[in-house]
Amino acid sequence: MLIRHPADIAPSEITDRTLFEQRRQWLKTASGLLLAGSGLLPSIAEAALPKASKSPLSTNEPVNALQEITGYNNFYEFGTGKDEPAQNARSLKVRPWTVQVSGEVKQAKTFDIDSLIKQFPLEERIYRLRCVEGWSMVIPWVGFPLASLLKAVEPTGKAKFVAFETLNRPSEMIGQQSGVLDWPYVEGLRLDEAMHPLTLLAVGLYGDVLPNQNGAPIRLVVPWKYGFKSIKSIVRIRLVEALPPTTWNKTNPREYGFYSNVNPEVDHPRWSQKTERRIGEFSRRKTLPFNGYAEQVASLYSGMDLRRYY
Repeated sequence: MLIRHPADIAPSEITDRTLFEQRRQWLKTASGLLLAGSGLLPSIAEAALPKASKSPLSTNEPVNALQEITGYNNFYEFGTGKDEPAQNARSLKVRPWTVQVSGEVKQAKTFDIDSLIKQFPLEERIYRLRCVEGWSMVIPWVGFPLASLLKAVEPTGKAKFVAFETLNRPSEMIGQQSGVLDWPYVEGLRLDEAMHPLTLLAVGLYGDVLPNQNGAPIRLVVPWKYGFKSIKSIVRIRLVEALPPTTWNKTNPREYGFYSNVNPEVDHPRWSQKTERRIGEFSRRKTLPFNGYAEQVASLYSGMDLRRYY
């Protein structure tokens, strides 16, 4: 496979940006129609999101194709194979949907998903996603900062962590009919991690609503951590005083720590984390500390032994 670098490409070979944007919009529309027709998205009328602003927090790396993002997923609620979520997730009903926010807050609230989308201004953020198995993608998420939601419920002085919970509905999420994990899926962040500007609640990608297999209708995106920290199909968020349990840490604490920051110096017990393969590329690339977001987030862990707190 021939991989060409920017210095090797003549100006005459670069697609005009206007044509690129027109082609991108056509692909988004066509892909949305195909996905809606397959049952993986709501109807086109329901799928419209408010216009999202472009976020300066985005990477300038080329994004993965929609079919790569939607066809290669970890979502054990719909099966353990990478292709199974796309096949099985169409059974999930994402309306009506509410998110309960409670715990150590002054104003516990239950948010309807559509009201939530209208309440907080949306941004398009192009983030890297690095998975513990050694693959990565660049995804154009649409969402809003988790901090905006947390500020709306006013955390108390006792709040130190944020706990998240995925929907538990085995009749639609057929992977939950197995005992491969202890359902429902749960995750957690420290409060300062949750309030960081990079931490996103995503409700869409490529300008449209999230496909079911990508965590519809709302999921977490924490770009400096391994992908399993970015919990999908969230129904409950609780602010708590003690470190909350997390699914993979409960299942196998030797391999999956609470923090799960991307750290190429800490190998998974069964493979190295020093390199990764970007989906769609042939060769492997060097894994960057904190998935390339060290400048923004390394200060959160000042003085911590990141080999111990992995």
